[in-house]
Amino acid sequence: MSTVNPRRQFLAGGLASLAGLAAARSALAALPEPVIQTSPGTAPPLVPTTGRPYTPVVTLNGWTLPWRLNNGVKEFHLVAEPVVREVALGFKVNMWGYNGQSPGPTIEVVEGDRVRIFVTNRLPEHTTIHWHGQRLPNGMDGVGGLTQPHIPAGKTFVYEFEARRPGTFMYHPHADEMVQMAMGMMGLWVTHPKGKHPHIAEVDRDFCFLLNAFDVEPGSRTPKVTTMTDFNIWCWNSRVFPAIDSFNVRLNDRVRIRIGNLTMTNHPIHLHGHEFTVTGTDGGPTPPNARWPEVTTDVAVGQMRQIEVLADEEGDWAIHCHKSHHTMNAMGHAVPTMLGVDHRGLIGKIQQVVPDYMLMGERGMSDMGGEMEMPIPDNTAPMMTGRGQYGALEMGGMFTVFKVRKEQKPGDYSDPGPYRHPRGSVAYAWEGTLPQETRMPTGTSNLVPDARAVKPRGGHSEH
Repeated sequence: MSTVNPRRQFLAGGLASLAGLAAARSALAALPEPVIQTSPGTAPPLVPTTGRPYTPVVTLNGWTLPWRLNNGVKEFHLVAEPVVREVALGFKVNMWGYNGQSPGPTIEVVEGDRVRIFVTNRLPEHTTIHWHGQRLPNGMDGVGGLTQPHIPAGKTFVYEFEARRPGTFMYHPHADEMVQMAMGMMGLWVTHPKGKHPHIAEVDRDFCFLLNAFDVEPGSRTPKVTTMTDFNIWCWNSRVFPAIDSFNVRLNDRVRIRIGNLTMTNHPIHLHGHEFTVTGTDGGPTPPNARWPEVTTDVAVGQMRQIEVLADEEGDWAIHCHKSHHTMNAMGHAVPTMLGVDHRGLIGKIQQVVPDYMLMGERGMSDMGGEMEMPIPDNTAPMMTGRGQYGALEMGGMFTVFKVRKEQKPGDYSDPGPYRHPRGSVAYAWEGTLPQETRMPTGTSNLVPDARAVKPRGGHSEH
């Protein structure tokens, strides 16, 4: 779990006390103090100390923005600014974000709250914020030039509206979107129900994260903002596996996971070992009679999917995007297929000229990124790395682990380590003899090998 490092000595305690501190330090100020987060770790839930109570969310590799309560209005301060995000260990990317991070902090409120958000622009160009999915006055919708003037560099604008309906929403610019969103400007917004809701169940753990993607050339630090489809860094909350934290839950917990997609393509999110139901979209909670069990749900561009699962199977279960290229980084998409090409006698000659040359995919891609961990340029996302208790995981993008443990205590989000499998429950190598292969002759059916076309007696009159 991470810590928060706000500016001007604002912090004097943990995340759980930040909202109260903000009110105490800034009660007489015109703006609430901006809180800045620099750690890429998953912060603990921000338990509310003012306003209406609710069960807070945990943002995967992220955090929740504190607020102050000013005459019954929840006031937040977002700072749009250049940031440096550690996407993986040893791989840092120049991004644009909010309050020191990309994505920006999650904003949590309660249905019916009056909300006031101060937005300070420290970017080199103008910006706005669109509150994706919210019901609000048209002039607060954040589309530059259409519903408001742009926020000039160095200026602060104020958005104010009522959180009218519960659900999971997003925020992002509606100004120079091709640049600003490609640079990482986005965040999540969660509005909790003000009371018991017929379509919103109480859960034991509530997680959220954003799907995002970048095009960062190996060895560089700044995304290519003109890329439309050929991305090579596929992230959850601007992190890639194995730097994405795991979901750590207690056996038989009811778990909610909120997933928003602000990439340029869809992502089929697949959970191993369990079934789940889609209980909400960006349009709000899904009525129970419209739900069905799934193990994979597709999250399209600009959409949110809220899934709920009963964690009733112990183990380390994979959860990932099921597009295979999205679980690898940093990919070169113009690499030729070398499967089956015989390089014998050639490598030694090439290495006399290029000492670091390695064989590229003669037997598959695992030699390049799995066990051998091919050398890569400085400040480059490793491809197909990460290790488990049985060896290389060969993943490097939109992938993490759903860890279910009997011993995990309520409210404990720490990593329990590798799962200890019961004796006899792990796949093993067969040491016995194998049966003789049976191969069917070409042109025969493998369903009814002896079937023959038989002409009915008496010709066609018996049909």
